[in-house]
Amino acid sequence: MALAAGGSLRSFLLRNAAKFSRTPALKPRGVTGSAPGRTAVTSTSGAVLPKPDKTPLGLTRMTMVVVPFLYLGTCISKNFAALLEEHEIFVPDDDDDD
Repeated sequence: MALAAGGSLRSFLLRNAAKFSRTPALKPRGVTGSAPGRTAVTSTSGAVLPKPDKTPLGLTRMTMVVVPFLYLGTCISKNFAALLEEHEIFVPDDDDDD
């Protein structure tokens, strides 16, 4: 049964190879880009393009996103460590290195 599933998966991938290609010329439908940006510095006439728009409060926004999720991860790991210790799955040793 696994052999038949593997064969059908292989034939599906061979028929639809262009859809799963990772070449830069092919882009998934509806995806225009992950982040705004530009690669050109000059226009076609040779003039230097103006500076791109700067995201206001960039560092503040980053801090407002990172700190709560960092705190959430800390709380989850602390509670999981307490659960492991409670069920005696992992109990840290209190030995001193003498």
